[in-house]
Amino acid sequence: MATTPPKPTTTVKKESSGSSSIFASLVIPIAFIVAILVYMFVLGDPSHYKGGDVEHGDPTDYFGTVHRGGPIVPVLMTFLLCVIIFSIERFVVIGKAAGSGNVDAFIKKVQAYLNSGNIEAASAECDKQKGSVANVIKSGLKKYREMELETNMDVDQKCLAIQKDIEEATSLEMPMLEQNLTIIATLVSIGTLTGLLGTVTGMIRAFAALATSGAPNQAALATGISEALINTALGIFTSTLAVIAYNFFTSKIDTLTYAIDETGFSIVQTYAASHKNS
Repeated sequence: MATTPPKPTTTVKKESSGSSSIFASLVIPIAFIVAILVYMFVLGDPSHYKGGDVEHGDPTDYFGTVHRGGPIVPVLMTFLLCVIIFSIERFVVIGKAAGSGNVDAFIKKVQAYLNSGNIEAASAECDKQKGSVANVIKSGLKKYREMELETNMDVDQKCLAIQKDIEEATSLEMPMLEQNLTIIATLVSIGTLTGLLGTVTGMIRAFAALATSGAPNQAALATGISEALINTALGIFTSTLAVIAYNFFTSKIDTLTYAIDETGFSIVQTYAASHKNS
């Protein structure tokens, strides 16, 4: 008996995974460099301070106020840029995985073809749709046709083989969709924590300066506290965006997974129903 050649999809997915890892390793340092440049030359521009005195002048706008947040600010800006960049990247990848058309409409068409026993039309619909969902379903339909030619297995064994093939195809497609989501999930926590760290260090500096100045200066203390709280604001904003992005993409992936499971079940049930007497 001739051996079945390995699926070329495996190599493609490994290459895609490698590309995604390289993308992640490049984005973070580049985002950090950009954040430092923005902090130094945009936020730290003398035009944002009274008299152009960056060291001792009071900020005249929000840019100057954010700049006074201290060295933690570029770190928080790096996190914010990473959330935005990885969200865009996941949006593109998951959009491609869904295919060229509406997933729900595609699933309904495939199920209609399955109910009528038109496997070739269902496979052709997968070619039109493209994407991860269509790839998994097409793999199941291909196995469906192979099982129709198989004579050494009973119906239950054939149904199990089709189901196993769909599960294997799914295991190749789904990890690609979940890549880099862990980075967004991590930024949910460290964004707020880093913001609080910046606030605490800023408060320490403010009170230390107040202690060495002798007489209490309420205006100086209030200014120092407001500058320290900039870090908390940036951290909370970053974490909020990360939470929204993570939940949005997780929901999208769950929808695609459900569509695959639903259609895969329909393929197996259709085969079992049409071959129960064979």
